[in-house]
Amino acid sequence: MLPRPNILWIVTTQWRAQACGYAGDANARTPSLDSLAAQGVNFSQAVTPHPFGPFARAALLTGVPSPENGIRDYFDPLPAGTRTVAQALAAQGYATAFFGKWHLGKRDAAAPLVGDEHAKIVVRPGERGGFEFWEGFESGFLLNDPWLHGTRLPQPWRFEGYQADVVCARASEFLAGGREEAGGGRPWFCVVSLEAPHPPYDAPAAGVAPRDPREIVLPLNVPLGGPVEEKARRELAGYYAHIEAADRAIGRLLEGHGGAGTIVVFTSAHGDMHGAHGLFRKGWPYEESVRVPLLVRVPGETGRSDAPVSLLDLSAWTLAWATGERTPSNGEIASISMPSVVRQPHQCDRAWRGVRTLSRKLVLNPDGTPWLFFDLENDPLEMENLAADAARAEEIRLLTSLRRI
Repeated sequence: MLPRPNILWIVTTQWRAQACGYAGDANARTPSLDSLAAQGVNFSQAVTPHPFGPFARAALLTGVPSPENGIRDYFDPLPAGTRTVAQALAAQGYATAFFGKWHLGKRDAAAPLVGDEHAKIVVRPGERGGFEFWEGFESGFLLNDPWLHGTRLPQPWRFEGYQADVVCARASEFLAGGREEAGGGRPWFCVVSLEAPHPPYDAPAAGVAPRDPREIVLPLNVPLGGPVEEKARRELAGYYAHIEAADRAIGRLLEGHGGAGTIVVFTSAHGDMHGAHGLFRKGWPYEESVRVPLLVRVPGETGRSDAPVSLLDLSAWTLAWATGERTPSNGEIASISMPSVVRQPHQCDRAWRGVRTLSRKLVLNPDGTPWLFFDLENDPLEMENLAADAARAEEIRLLTSLRRI
């Protein structure tokens, strides 16, 4: 019997699919990810099922969409006893470990989202998704000097340095010398979860200087000549600095633990609008928000896939790899939705549900009426909403009739 592979997930936050060197973004400096893309499969049309942190993370870990997984509201914790990919892998004899941002614990809705208060929330052992070893933080958006707690840190402890560097180094140290703590000798499944490149975009990025905002190349769906352009350029200057710094940290992790015996996954919980269509942040159904990078390095599988896969698929894929199977093939449709409105600045103003194929995207209002319909094949920047176009009515009817919407 062939040795079972180690499996490493690297999950980032707010890293949209377009913002990678291998994807053709002239602003992005991502040599580590460019190398990973060349070694594996680039799922170029991958989407998050829900373009907001807790909803997406719960779906990613369970393979079950929100709200069926128990996350309907931004402040909902992952319900106790929820079965995750960690338990599924443990049942296959894997040691399981989690490092970094959790964002599925019990949070105080009245506390500031950014800062020490949320960063020092203790996620109790029974609330850690069934991971055998766990070391991380609930949230707090501290891209520097994070607080970590967990299996070997009963109370939050502050670590100096860039968060992505700290988390990757802690994971690397554990995988190199701490596997006896996780059951030694077994294959391992490890999730490394980073907040970067999430705002605050003006936070220091580990020695990477932000670009001059005037040098940022903007896509054509960002309105020019006003405050939207100004804000987009300013934010993106910092955003791309954090992308470069996070790519460097990921590269160091892969140098130590991304060898031939390890299956590697890189993705993000969701993207960010960054001024596209005059909008910012996430929760929106547009490509900048819902489409995410997804790189998978599995022995014998390389190239580019344009299948409309979802992060919902990743748990099932991982179980297949653990049992010696190839990456399962998927259908031609991916579901996307926001189960509720998140009452934070700049976020989407409505709940919605929709489907995305390789060439089309349909988004419905809560009452089932069409809100957005895009011909992605001819309009990849989603400049023309065809929801009210009589000539597209039959297409819309057929997509609306799908069970997955």
